Amino acid sequence: MKKRHIWKVLLGAFAVVAVVLVGIYFLLQNQTYNTVDTLEFYENVSTDNAGYVSCLGGILKYSRDGVSLLTREGEEVWNQSCQMSNPSVQIRENMIAVSDRGGTSILVFEKNGLKGEIKTTRPIEKAAVSGQGIVAAVLKDETTPLIMCYDAEGSPLVEQKTSLSNTGYPIDVAISEDGNMLLVSYLFTKGNSIVSKVVYYDFGGEDIDKKEYQVQEKEYEGIVIPATAFLDENTSLLIADDSIILYEGKEKPEEAVRVEVNEICNAAYNEKIIALVVKDSESSEYKLMVYNTKGKLVSETNVDKEYSGIKVCGKQIILYEGALCGIYTEKGVCKYEGKMDLDILEIFPLTGLNKYMMINANGFYEIRLAK
Repeated sequence: MKKRHIWKVLLGAFAVVAVVLVGIYFLLQNQTYNTVDTLEFYENVSTDNAGYVSCLGGILKYSRDGVSLLTREGEEVWNQSCQMSNPSVQIRENMIAVSDRGGTSILVFEKNGLKGEIKTTRPIEKAAVSGQGIVAAVLKDETTPLIMCYDAEGSPLVEQKTSLSNTGYPIDVAISEDGNMLLVSYLFTKGNSIVSKVVYYDFGGEDIDKKEYQVQEKEYEGIVIPATAFLDENTSLLIADDSIILYEGKEKPEEAVRVEVNEICNAAYNEKIIALVVKDSESSEYKLMVYNTKGKLVSETNVDKEYSGIKVCGKQIILYEGALCGIYTEKGVCKYEGKMDLDILEIFPLTGLNKYMMINANGFYEIRLAK
């Protein structure tokens, strides 16, 4: 009986300690901090005009001359030389496509390095990659733009012709995780109005042998839809100039909800939340608005400017432009708003309380938010 009583006391004590620790953790996570402490610094030996993005458990560095994966200490894991005029990075799970916008080359990478190279017949305008390494690309032409799908080794899989008179001009493309469903946003004019047309193509369906891929089409008059995405296998997102539209369904997606807002200046998303920087047309003030993937408003917070960079990292939203940075929770709590020493090239959370990696022209900084 005494042993049982002791165990009950110990379990009760552990439970109290656990509750206290969890409470302290959430308190610290939801506080506002006004300074940044540098914990570690790793010098950047390269001074070229490179871009950086967090992925594959490390940091992808890309420039006109090459693509490399670095550890978070700045050490090189692999390097692939290339010649691109305007490299653009698309990431999906553990697959990366680096496309030369305006050029004809797409490199596909996985964690171990180069998986394949795609050579297109026309200049690349947009590209997207699936988790299987299938790449969809919008290829430029003045009258008949092409939408092409390739496997990771560069072999063409599907060619979808478009025309200005029938479909309109494709301005964005997204591909599902399994590579079977393609989502395209077209833009055309009808009378004096602009019209966006959203089309879903299923390349894994029953009618694939008949080359009848289209499974859904809907027009939206008076708006432009410059960004599309698959959030998961059942949910896709359209970002218009003044609204977000969510579609549900895997085989034949249907519009589920449309949320109208003011002017959308910038947007980011993951499989759980959608973050928008919105400009109020009357007051000219900016707001950070966070929605879940059902279109429900989670939080609304005033921010001081538009910000050119926005990221969703788990349950955090990071805004940055130049040396300015704002870090917010999905609930709208401002964790940090301030200025770094140099322009921010990339920033993302690290494991640990209020820890982040910040990259600028000098190197990699492991930082912690502080009071």
